[in-house]
Amino acid sequence: MKWFYGFMIGVILLSGINAYAQTADSLIGQWYTEEERSVVEISRCGDLFCGKIIWLKYPKDDTGKDKVDVHNPDEVLKNRPLLGLQILKDFKYKGANEWDDGKIYDPKNGKTYSCKMTLEGNTLKVRGFVGFSLLGRTAIWTKKT
Repeated sequence: MKWFYGFMIGVILLSGINAYAQTADSLIGQWYTEEERSVVEISRCGDLFCGKIIWLKYPKDDTGKDKVDVHNPDEVLKNRPLLGLQILKDFKYKGANEWDDGKIYDPKNGKTYSCKMTLEGNTLKVRGFVGFSLLGRTAIWTKKT
């Protein structure tokens, strides 16, 4: 009977580790940004999480060319395409469906912000901020199914 209790403890411990991994990885997937103007694919980048733009509702500019990162303050980067552009990086899973310590790049203004994300079902609250998270803005993203 001792072996049975040892086995059950092992199963419980492994289940706990697996549940943690599933919870941390629940961020992975494709997400519609606010107003469904783009889709960001979030994946693992080593031990951290990152995300890139994989779809744009309006991929062309007024001249019919593919949209590029025109608002980037670095002249060298102004011509890089928005499709495939990494806008999320360095997110760590903190537990309780929260990822923190990351950065988000906003191609609409060319600025990078500190960022944290909270998952609630199929909704992702993405909060970009400068300094303190109280001084920021939250966007609501929706999981693409």
